[in-house]
Formats: sequence, C-alpha cells, structure tokens
Amino acid sequence: MIEEIRIKSLGVIDSSTLELGPGLTVITGETGAGKTMVVTALGLLLGGRADPGAVRSGARSARVEGVVVATSLPSFVTAVDVLGGEVEDDRVVLARNIAGEGRSRAFVGGASVPASQLAEVTDGLVAVHGQSDQHRLLKPAAQRHALDLFGGAKVRKLAAQYADLHARLGAVESELTEVVASARERAREADLLRFGLDEIAAVEPQPGEDESLAAEEERLGFADTLRTAAEQAREALSAEQGGPDALGATGAARRLLDGVRDHDKAAAELADRLAEVGYLLSDVAADVASYASGLDIDPARLATVSERRAGLTALTRKYGDTVAEVLAWSEEAARKLLDLDGTDDRIAELRGERARLRGELGTVAEALSKARTDAAGRLSRVVSDELTLLAMPHASVLVDVRQQAAEAPESEERAGAPLKVGKRWLRYTATGVDDVEILLAANKGADARALHKGASGGELSRVMLALEVALAETSPVPTFVFDEVDAGVGGKAAVEVGRRLATLARTSQVLVVTHLPQVAAYADRHVVVAKSSDGTVTTSGLTVLTEADRVRELSRMLAGMEESDTALAHAQELLETARASRA
Repeated sequence: MIEEIRIKSLGVIDSSTLELGPGLTVITGETGAGKTMVVTALGLLLGGRADPGAVRSGARSARVEGVVVATSLPSFVTAVDVLGGEVEDDRVVLARNIAGEGRSRAFVGGASVPASQLAEVTDGLVAVHGQSDQHRLLKPAAQRHALDLFGGAKVRKLAAQYADLHARLGAVESELTEVVASARERAREADLLRFGLDEIAAVEPQPGEDESLAAEEERLGFADTLRTAAEQAREALSAEQGGPDALGATGAARRLLDGVRDHDKAAAELADRLAEVGYLLSDVAADVASYASGLDIDPARLATVSERRAGLTALTRKYGDTVAEVLAWSEEAARKLLDLDGTDDRIAELRGERARLRGELGTVAEALSKARTDAAGRLSRVVSDELTLLAMPHASVLVDVRQQAAEAPESEERAGAPLKVGKRWLRYTATGVDDVEILLAANKGADARALHKGASGGELSRVMLALEVALAETSPVPTFVFDEVDAGVGGKAAVEVGRRLATLARTSQVLVVTHLPQVAAYADRHVVVAKSSDGTVTTSGLTVLTEADRVRELSRMLAGMEESDTALAHAQELLETARASRA
C-alpha cells in the first residue's frame, strides 16, 4: 500500500504532500488544476518515462517521493534488499528526480538505481487504469491479454507453454530452412575439403619434416665444398705427410715444458694442460676425418630431397605456412567434413523435431483454447453483472473466442502451415489459435456488436470500468488507480460507478481521479487539487478535505456554486446516501 506521495515542482504543483490510506481516495478539482499530475507523479515512482517538460516553469528540477508500506510484500522487500535499498519500519521510500535539461535519477530505499530497475522492483505494486486504457482495450491483442489475465494461473501456464513451444518450433523451422537452402553450398564446401585432404594424404607430410629436409638439401648441395674444407681442416690438425700441424706443435710445446716441470710447479701444470689439448686435438682430428669421409656426393638423394620439398611446398602454399599448420588444417577440415557430411542426417533430425513440436503445439493450443473459452464465459457473466450494478441492467457482454479454420495443407513441411488442433486445421500465431473479441449488446434482443461499434461514450466508459473491476478482482495488485475512467458517465450511472469503486476499495487501496460528485461522495478520503495564482504564476496544492469542506466541494462539482443552499443540500444528501450504501 502507498502511504504517502510528496510532489515538488511537477507541472502546476509547487510543493504538496498527499497522505493516502486504505480504502477509496478520490482526487477532485477544477479543470486545469493539476489532478492528473498526481497520476503522473505516481507513474514516475513506478519507473515511467520522465518528461523534462513536466518540470515546473522556473524550477531546475522536479522531485517525487513515495512511501510504500511493505508489511505484506515479501518479494518487494527482497527486491529492495538486492538493490541495496533500506527498509525501515516496514516502509520503503521511492524517489524520482527529473532535471529540466532531461536527466532523470531514481532511488529505491535510498539506493540510486536506473529507472528500468525502479520499474522492475515496483512491478505488481500498482495497476493504473486511465482513459487511454479504453482505447487500448478496444484492440484485439489487449482483449486477449485481458482474458488471459482473468483466466488465472491455468490460462497463464498454458499460454506460457504454448509460447515456449511456438518459439522452439520457429527456431527449428528457421534452422531447417537454412540447412536445406545451404545444402548445395555445403556440398560444394565438402568437395573442396575432400580435395584438400586427398592432396595432403597423397604427400603424407610428417611433423618437422620441412625443416629437416631443408637442412639435408643444403648439405647435399654443398657436399664438395664441405668435404674440401673438412679435409684441409684435418690436414691442419694432423698432417699425413709429416708436415707441420696442430698436433705436432702442441706435442713439441708439451715436451719442452715437461723437461722443466721438476723445477717449477706452474710449468708442470702448463705441460699437463697441453697434454689435455693434445688429446682433444687428436679427437677432433679423428672426427673431422670421419666427417670428411662421410660427405659423399649423392645426386640421386639430392634429387629425392628436392622433389619431396617441392611436394611439401605445394601444400604450404595452400594450407599453411609450415607443415605443422598444414597438419592442423587437415585435422580441422576432417572435423568440418564430418559435420558437412551429416547434413542429410541433420535435415532428417530437424524434420522429426518439427513434426514432434507441431504435435505438442496442437495439443497445448487445444487445451489453451478450451481454457480461454471457459474463462470467456465467466468473464462475460462477471462483466454483465457489473454492468447491471452500473445502471445498465439490460446490457450484456459477450467475450467471443473463435478460431480461423484453414484447409488441410498438402504438406506440413512449409513453414507456417496450418496447425492441426484436435480434428481441425487452424491458423495459428505466437499467442495461440484464438481470436478474442469483446462484444456488447446494449439492450435486450439487440445483436452483440464490437465495443467500438455498439457503445456510446458513456456506455463504453462503464463497460471499460466493469471490465477493469472484473480484472482487478483477479489481480494480486494491492493498489488500483483509476484516472477519469468515468468520463462520459452521469446521473444514476455515476452513483453506481461510485458504489462499485467503494466495493472494490473494501479489499484494495483505490485511488480515483474524477470529476463526478456522485463518485467523490463514496470516498473514504477526499483530496482536492486547489489552484491559486498571484497574477503571474499559477500554483496547485493538495488538501485533504474535512466533512464540511467535502460538502462545499461536492456542491461546486454539482452546480459550480459552493455556497448555494440548494447545491449544499444536494451535496449533503449525496454524502448521506453514499454512507448508507457503504454501510
């Protein structure tokens, strides 16, 4: 329940506080006084779109605050806690700031949040019904939604199941269309992959083979040069013809130092080191000789290596810069080819899935249609009874649920083909197979006609109010706001509107903006929006009326004269009649 609304610099309202409570609160005032600003303020607290133009002229920003009693709203308290807001004494403060240049800020329990999160956390707290809803409820989609809402958990569950199946069917049909349409392209791609894999399989490259072959080709190509260099190196290390060489020079140096090693320890150490060098030189000389003898010129092997490298180069030009990349491409291509070769299997799988989903969709559509038809009968009776209470005893409402028949398709494989529901083939949409339309027979014996064709302005207002009340009683929303839904209603019908709103207020908090004294007389709390002007600036404020003030306000609403004895007497009578009716 909303306990209080504080408004500052919004429209014509400079600064006002509206204290609310349980039961029925009515807001009245002269035309242009700013009654709808209260509804605008409430919309802002619920996360509605902020209009910088609503900021009062001369003010830099507007601010709206609301205090929500959260005693019986555990999910709301949890949502506030998740956002980091505070709940004090079972109360939560909601706030909205609108800057004149267009920026908007929202707060939940003192925590700054985006307006979208404010809308989420307050969803389900308040249901706002206004004159715009009359036009909205003339649309088939809105009428179907209203029926589903009235139908309760059963209809909503079936509608959710249907929507899920419909979405899954759409996804399957979309994929199937894509797979079938791209089958030729996929076959072409598969052929290219097979060709590449065959090329690679014919060469059979091995990991690292390109590097080892490059080194071998370099060695074979310069075999003569390498052997000449090796033989000359061996001769320098160990000459075969007794010429000077490294081994001889090292041996001579070692022998000279060996001759004096007994006279100096350092000389002995140098002689030992030269002995080690001699051994190393001997080993190196042997290795160089072996290397030279192994460097045979093999033109056949060189040709083989060059040919092999050419085959590998042909692969690296197409499938990767190295043999390692070619092998990686081969592995990926093989995996992709398996997927492409499974296209026919995938098509068959998708077709089976589509047939299964269409069967399930038809079953759920039939159950949903039956549940809607049952709910339509109940809603028709409830709204017709409401119209009797609203001084339209001879009027009746028919909520018509019908389907569009279609011829049996030659094939169900075409996307969007009619759906088999029971024994019938029907057209279907994302919301089911039903078209819902609310019809009105304004008098006994009259044909039921669409609302926009069969109702006058006053009748339409009462039908919409009856419909809203019927829907409200099936809703868990604790607070209802009606913004001049009684437009076009007067006389006895207006009295019945007030009585019906008072009845609704026994179980819910109801806030009504009205211009009808017959409605205002039923209020538990009467708030007037008073307009004043200093000659340059117009200001409006909110005032909770006393009993005496209520009589004068009703007198003004009745006759436009607050001090007329006749109007005052009529207003007093209206209040007493309302009290008696409520009692």
